[in-house]
Amino acid sequence: MFFVRMIARSLTQELRKRLLMGLTVLLAATVSTAMLGVVFDVGDKLNDELSTYGSNITVRPQSDAVLSELYSSSSTSTPSSSPTDPTRFLKESNLPNMKTIFWAYNILNFAPQLNQHVSVGVGSVAVEKVPVVGTWFHKTLDLPTGEKTVVGLKGMRSWWSVDGKWANDGSSEAMVGSTFAAAHGVKIGDALTLSREGSEGNDGREHIVQVVGIFHSSDDDDKAIFTSTSVLQEVTNLPDSVNYVEVKALTTPENDLARKVEKSPASVSQTEWDTWYCTAYVSSIAYQIEEVMPGAVAKQVRQIAALQGNVMQKTQAIMIVMTALTLIAAAIAVANLMAAATAERSSEIALRKAIGATNSEVMRFILAETASICLLGAVVGAGLGTLVAQGIGRVVFSAGIVMRPMVFVLVAVLLALTVLVASVSALRSILNLKPAEVLHGR
Repeated sequence: MFFVRMIARSLTQELRKRLLMGLTVLLAATVSTAMLGVVFDVGDKLNDELSTYGSNITVRPQSDAVLSELYSSSSTSTPSSSPTDPTRFLKESNLPNMKTIFWAYNILNFAPQLNQHVSVGVGSVAVEKVPVVGTWFHKTLDLPTGEKTVVGLKGMRSWWSVDGKWANDGSSEAMVGSTFAAAHGVKIGDALTLSREGSEGNDGREHIVQVVGIFHSSDDDDKAIFTSTSVLQEVTNLPDSVNYVEVKALTTPENDLARKVEKSPASVSQTEWDTWYCTAYVSSIAYQIEEVMPGAVAKQVRQIAALQGNVMQKTQAIMIVMTALTLIAAAIAVANLMAAATAERSSEIALRKAIGATNSEVMRFILAETASICLLGAVVGAGLGTLVAQGIGRVVFSAGIVMRPMVFVLVAVLLALTVLVASVSALRSILNLKPAEVLHGR
């Protein structure tokens, strides 16, 4: 108790230097907390940001994927823009299997597509070779695990501007692209007749759909009609068939291990393989999708995966460098303030040593003083740093930063080490201080 009262009394002396030291630590804690908070949460924020741009994994029949690679088809083109109809298909009934993989909960959404060109009757006029896409809009899916999930195009096309409403799954409703609607005078509420002439092995049928929405996508989808898979499968006589699946997955940015496995799976050890398989890399999730989808090839959308990894690494590097520079500046400032304070208090320290105080007792007293000031600055700085991190999150990502407990633990450790390093010079001068010389003015 006496020791505490001595520290409290000493804190009221040389108030200016103590306030400067506390302010220095406060600023260091503020910057460190904000920067590290962003560093620990930037991966999730980038995932959320990039997910608004659609899928990061595509699933195709194996033969179509091979042809696409052979002829260097653009990974960014939409199947609806293709001038030809697919000839190989995946089974729609197998799609729920994707939610049974190891990283099932990381698959946030997916939407199948059946892409066909059919004749469309607009009033009394028939339009030939119109791209029509059969898909899921907002489908409640019963999983093999007994759980339910909602998937579909509505969650995959967040950038679409829709006049009217989204079509219902399993109904005779359709959504029309703005380009097609403008070219043929289609309005909400109009009835369209989808048909295809029968051919050998393909007994074409006809189906009337009602337009419930007109969408603006700013790509080739604007030229197409979107309806339920069941409708288009009936028209084209392709039951249980889809040719393309978009998958939106929550992933971990690629690193050297992910790139190594993707380049040469046979060259990695069993330990590396297990680490890769049990990490939510986009490549490992794609591999697991292939395991449960017979005859399918899952490919990552390279642009999104690469962008995520590059941006995250650069952002984290900037934040870490700023934190390091802040701590170095704080260490220099605290060291100078402690050295000045120790020099001004040399007579007091010499007197304490003269009346029996040991070097360890004096150093413990000085460190206790410094720790008290720095602790107050660190607590206030951590609070301010949290507010700054939220501001950064709102401005950059339009969402708050999740402050993990590890951030505050790491900041506390770093500040403690910074203050300890800064105190070395002052503590060394205390050890070298000779009471007789100081008290006699030498």
